[in-house]
Amino acid sequence: MAQQPFYPFKSEAAKAEYEAFSREQAKRWPEGTETRLVESDAGQTFVRICGRASDPPLVLLPGARSGSLMWTNIIGELSAHSRCYAVDTIGDAGFSVIRRPFQKSEEFVTWLDEVFDQLFPQEQVNLMGVSFGGFIAAQYALHRPERLKGVVLLAPANTVLPISKSFILRMSLLAVPLPGMGVRGMMRWIFQDAVHGDAETREYVEQAIDYTKMVLRLMDLPRPPWPPVIDDEGWRNFRAPCLFVVGENEKIYSANAAVARLNRVAPQVKTEIIPGAGHDLTFVKPDLVVAKALGFLSAQAQAAA
Repeated sequence: MAQQPFYPFKSEAAKAEYEAFSREQAKRWPEGTETRLVESDAGQTFVRICGRASDPPLVLLPGARSGSLMWTNIIGELSAHSRCYAVDTIGDAGFSVIRRPFQKSEEFVTWLDEVFDQLFPQEQVNLMGVSFGGFIAAQYALHRPERLKGVVLLAPANTVLPISKSFILRMSLLAVPLPGMGVRGMMRWIFQDAVHGDAETREYVEQAIDYTKMVLRLMDLPRPPWPPVIDDEGWRNFRAPCLFVVGENEKIYSANAAVARLNRVAPQVKTEIIPGAGHDLTFVKPDLVVAKALGFLSAQAQAAA
């Protein structure tokens, strides 16, 4: 069946509502931010671009059901040092349009190849992903290290350790109309440090909840492939310069166990644990996360010079 012209939205009205929301949110992005649709065999990929053209490119991959707007609170600092390309992951929230649902994680690698061929045909780039975007970034770095200067993985889904049983259980109860369940209960649990933080971080949680509910209401999105855990051999042979960052209170797996595994099987991967944060590390400790990421990428650039 042919896709409706408003796909991935459920209707023209749904698309218009999301477009209005996005225009309002985009006002918080740096002056001069531009958008681009990149055509590929996989479909259309929507990209927000900002920062000086002379700065090194940094591709940003968001978490599941988040879209490129999830970087709003740190895009100013990131784009002060990099030419940022914030992507709406194909098949997920935002304006990207997938032609057919992906069945395997390797299809994300092929998709990024196509996007990079359009945006950076002769240039290595830096890559940073969070959660589901971290899984995609890790897969790309594993299979295409020659195309990357460096990669930053922010609490990547699976990838290092299997997602915890408590997380999977809560995911399975998203549709249960019980106190503490549903989207609000799930997100308040996974973003617990922010929930108990200051007024600004509590507001981030509320915005994230409202955004996720809006995406589920307005969009008809395929179920993505389940992220794999990279085996010991894969990590031992991981050649792209890599920084793994995780909050000490991470809920999807144990931060300490994840770091211990990487230190054991892939000592070439640099690891950082962010204190006082969990899966909400980008808005509980944004300055620290940005400093760690940019410091690592800058060090890689200097080492390669």
